[in-house]
Amino acid sequence: MTSPSRPRAVPDAGAGPPPVPGRADELAPGLIRLTAPNPGLMTGPGTNTYVVGTGDGLAVVDPGPDDEGHRRAILATAAGRGSIRWVLTTHTHPDHAPGAAPLAREVGARLVGYEARDGFVPDIAAGDGWALEGAGFRLQAVHTPGHAGNHLCWLLEPGRILLSGDHVMHGATVVIRPPDGDMGAYLASLRRVGDLDLAAIAPGHGRLIGDPATVVEAIVAHRLEREAVVLATLEASGGGTLDELLPAVYADVAPTLLPVARASLWAHLRKLVAEGRARRVPPDGRAASGAASEDDHPELSCRWLPVPAP
Repeated sequence: MTSPSRPRAVPDAGAGPPPVPGRADELAPGLIRLTAPNPGLMTGPGTNTYVVGTGDGLAVVDPGPDDEGHRRAILATAAGRGSIRWVLTTHTHPDHAPGAAPLAREVGARLVGYEARDGFVPDIAAGDGWALEGAGFRLQAVHTPGHAGNHLCWLLEPGRILLSGDHVMHGATVVIRPPDGDMGAYLASLRRVGDLDLAAIAPGHGRLIGDPATVVEAIVAHRLEREAVVLATLEASGGGTLDELLPAVYADVAPTLLPVARASLWAHLRKLVAEGRARRVPPDGRAASGAASEDDHPELSCRWLPVPAP
């Protein structure tokens, strides 16, 4: 089975200094980035934490893992600028949120996030459009489900810089991992971000992103081109399981990344099923549904088949 084409690469629009764990970089007035010491395949150089504000009443976005050294670095960066009043998260994945509650307890700040999940319990549940006014800044929540159902981006004013968490990353596409991850919701959220007239994107991993409209448009195109590969592979092969389809759909991806790509393939297939362009057939003929984890979900053993065009 061979892949019919390859998606175009997402352009590298990195701007400003590269992230270095432990170093504070001022990316714009009132916006300082600190990178946590958790580099890896899924985190790149590490998780970016942002200290926002220019006077008393600061906000910290995504304190990252519960790492004492990183917490000391956040506190040292805030010292002399003002007190931390809010600790915000973009979502509750383990490289973004576990450090939030310990930091908030230490400084007496309020925890802000979309919902209680994965051990994170916010003092303020921030839905789409919720905003806080701080020391020389305003942060507004933009609900961007897709990578995670509880994902928020934070729009920073002045400057129109989007703190994007894992919705948009520098130099890589994000993993959409079902059942919580949803490719259809992700594309809709990307299009919404593309309409925000942003000056820059400050991602959860990697450098500041300039020319955000072009980058977001390219990510949408990349995902749709990958979707076309998925559909063409289904039609050429007559269908298959995730593991049978994976090498052809992601022939352009290094073998070490295929376990990660498998999750996004699953998300693409789910989107095609929801749109009536593919169907899934469980091996035992029963419906592949139910509240299962990503590791034992019944869909993982399904065959995925094309639906002939009418």
